[in-house]
Amino acid sequence: MRRQAPKNAFYAQSGGVTAVINASACGLIETARKYPKRIAKVYAGRHGIIGALTEDMIDTSKESAAAIRALRHTPGGAFGSARYKLAGLDQNRTQYERLIEVFRAHDIGYFFYNGGNDSMDTAHKVSEIGAQLGYPITCIGVPKTVDNDLAVTDCCPGFGSAAKYIAVSTREAALDVLSMARTSTKVFVLEVMGRHAGWLAAAGGLAGEKSGDAPHIILFPEIVFDKAKFLAKVKRSVEGSGYCVVVVSEGVRDADGKFLAEAGTKDAFGHSQLGGVGPIVAQMTQEAFGYKFHWAVADYLQRAGRHLASKVDVEQAYAVGQAAVQLALRGKNAVMPVIVRKSSKPYRWTIGEAPLAAVANKEKQVPRSFITADGFGITAACRRYLLPLINGEDYPPYVRGMPAYATLKGAPVVKRLATQFPL
Repeated sequence: MRRQAPKNAFYAQSGGVTAVINASACGLIETARKYPKRIAKVYAGRHGIIGALTEDMIDTSKESAAAIRALRHTPGGAFGSARYKLAGLDQNRTQYERLIEVFRAHDIGYFFYNGGNDSMDTAHKVSEIGAQLGYPITCIGVPKTVDNDLAVTDCCPGFGSAAKYIAVSTREAALDVLSMARTSTKVFVLEVMGRHAGWLAAAGGLAGEKSGDAPHIILFPEIVFDKAKFLAKVKRSVEGSGYCVVVVSEGVRDADGKFLAEAGTKDAFGHSQLGGVGPIVAQMTQEAFGYKFHWAVADYLQRAGRHLASKVDVEQAYAVGQAAVQLALRGKNAVMPVIVRKSSKPYRWTIGEAPLAAVANKEKQVPRSFITADGFGITAACRRYLLPLINGEDYPPYVRGMPAYATLKGAPVVKRLATQFPL
């Protein structure tokens, strides 16, 4: 029986990047290179799925083994990412038909999409449209998000490192505030990411190990914000400990379901644009009690901090990239590799798989059992879940005091289509 000629693969990064998304790219590309009789070349979309729509792709075969290896310790999105949501098949079929047109022109038989909830939905739809148009394509999702809100998988690559950054930053800032609290700042507020799921806010709770330790208050999207209860807790903390550290998720809502920090604008995915809840809740404490306050927004720092990455997170990110290729070569389609926790102490995990349909457009929130009865802290169960994910250090190499990250050639793939696609 004649063996089928190897097909090319297309890899794209999607949405907000993480400190370890490139570790997944590294795992995927290094694994694909081991099977030249099955996968000819891996093309990467320049700026994510936009690179496929516009036929703007990078030929990763032009990159040296050392450059690809360096992706493992490089933050950001090495090939460029984008917030670009494809519409439903019944709303804008043209976009999906364009993807298949590009894949057909470049003999691409594998599509690896590295992203979150919306990305898994796109990968699922591409697998469906390919079959409908007579060009079957193997579509594998590669999980990524600092929000840790993907369904089925125990945790999401990218979260562990961001969680470690938040936990360490909370502890360090708390020591700063404590040292000056008698004559200066009484309230410090750290705003973290998390629209609907408060996993990163929960991670701030790891900074404290005993009663009275900071953070004294965590504000979760899962818990309705009650101003009176919040201020009462702030007052008790300041009077009891001399200061109050608050970790607040950007997605905190009031009793009417409105974001405290909703700006009234929408992002590329149609989500409400958030930001600025930190100063809002900090100002409340001054208005109520006259406390001097400071606030900070972790923003991109929490997802870009590769210098403080979790070793476990790096290993898991690499593993899902590796597993994506292995699943594709085993004939799997429309699936995503997932992390399966075998035990928490000692921490053991393995890689499983889940259908994209079970992951797409679903959000995993922090369970109520992980939040204390008063709604302002994390329980022992939450601590047991979180601690293994931030474990271990995986420092990048340093040169003259600065981290040395990967530099890619970014060699373009020659275009084969005469038509351009308007975004």
